[in-house]
Amino acid sequence: MSLFWGAGALTDTDTVSIRPGAEARVATPRVDICICTYKRADVVDALRTVAQQQGTHEMRYRVIVADNAERPEAREMIVDAAHALGLELLYVHAPARNISIARNACLDAASAEWVAFIDDDEQATPHWLAALMREAKQGDWDAVLGPVQAIYPDSIPHWIQHGDFHSTRPVYVRGRIETGYTGNVLIRRSLVEREKLRFRNELGRSGGEDVDFFYRLRDAGGLIGFARDAIAMESVPPTRASLAWLLKRNFRAGQTHGARLAVRSHGVARVFELCKASAKAVVCTLGAAAYAAAPARRNRYLTRAGLHCGVVARLAGMSEISFY
Repeated sequence: MSLFWGAGALTDTDTVSIRPGAEARVATPRVDICICTYKRADVVDALRTVAQQQGTHEMRYRVIVADNAERPEAREMIVDAAHALGLELLYVHAPARNISIARNACLDAASAEWVAFIDDDEQATPHWLAALMREAKQGDWDAVLGPVQAIYPDSIPHWIQHGDFHSTRPVYVRGRIETGYTGNVLIRRSLVEREKLRFRNELGRSGGEDVDFFYRLRDAGGLIGFARDAIAMESVPPTRASLAWLLKRNFRAGQTHGARLAVRSHGVARVFELCKASAKAVVCTLGAAAYAAAPARRNRYLTRAGLHCGVVARLAGMSEISFY
């Protein structure tokens, strides 16, 4: 059930649409920009930066906001912000406190040729969307990742700022990108629908649902590119500015990779992968000891050790820890 701005009184509904002009009523959006949110007022800032995109005069886009909170208390705030910014909006209430359900609600609601994801605590730079689209065309990619650049308040420990532990960029394996993330990405929707790709609900509270999704996109033959100029900015809160948080995040990421290895390797091959990950964990631990007096380098080795420990744990049969 949908409600269009200006069509009458706002009633209690799970889906609210704002279409600001007559032209938008007949044209199909070329890009659906998806933002999943959970009780964050920062989503308004994310919407503001989406509304300020430049270089998109030949590109029509709308915004889909999936509210993952139990009650749609943020609906009015989001609808009012989109209306004030002149954005075409589809608000979807997708309650469950499960990020996979919210992401899947975005995919289910999307109708555009391309689907972009950006987090509700991120801010897109002015040429973000244009840079993603440009790279998608030039490389004929099925998904294009952009960098997520961390912004560190002065209160954050210096070693974290110096090491830039929270920024996100793709990892290349033998010259290609094997998986991705949803903090900053553009995806060809036809591939997603053809392969019936959705985020796994069982990973929606533990984390790793996006890495798993892009692994399966690659398995389906999808090609992933990188647009280095399509930058999204993310401020790092104090709750994430600790070695303990970084170790837990990396351990959980290792478990996601370990789960993939567990499916793809059996018997002797699995033992080999377990031994290899164990050896990497030991080497990284020794590296941390060697740089004990240099916090940024020491903790870089420690977080890498945490990742390899996560791989070992998952290959050994340990279930995924909950990260959220």
